[in-house]
Amino acid sequence: MLQVSVTTFAAWIIPLFLLTGLVCAYQKKVAVFDTFVDGAKEGFPTFVRLIPFLVAMLVAIGVLRASGALELLLGLLMPLLTVFNIPPEIVPLALMRPLSGSGSLALTTEILQTSGPDSLIGRIASTMQGSTDTTLFVLTLYFGSVGIRQTRHVLPVGLFADLAGFIAAVIVCKLVFA
Repeated sequence: MLQVSVTTFAAWIIPLFLLTGLVCAYQKKVAVFDTFVDGAKEGFPTFVRLIPFLVAMLVAIGVLRASGALELLLGLLMPLLTVFNIPPEIVPLALMRPLSGSGSLALTTEILQTSGPDSLIGRIASTMQGSTDTTLFVLTLYFGSVGIRQTRHVLPVGLFADLAGFIAAVIVCKLVFA
């Protein structure tokens, strides 16, 4: 029963969110299409400023993956994963997600092709993909593009939020789908 409710809710949440936004815009007499086009015009120069930071981050991620550092870290984490009953298949995704959206999407796609989208591991991976962020990527791109150098507590808090999203995805999916 809970699984059916969650699946139904998940299927309708985004369309309802978009419909709510359109209704609110209509009530406030906002020209939605024109506003969208203006936003796209403003977004393009921002994207161009982000390209050097994006290239640097992608190179760093490529070096990390090619060096085998991710596999080494997974081997070190195996005893901890066994104690907490965390599927080892999702750990590379948990490690990649703070680094790269495209890298984590590739790992999620691989997990879904291997385990299936309706498997517990597939659902945990999908939930992680939606409930965590590309923290290092965001810090590098956005803070770098506007010249912020003093990030103070942003990195630890962002990584802690990613860890919380990872743990919550495992717990919630096991409670709802196992």
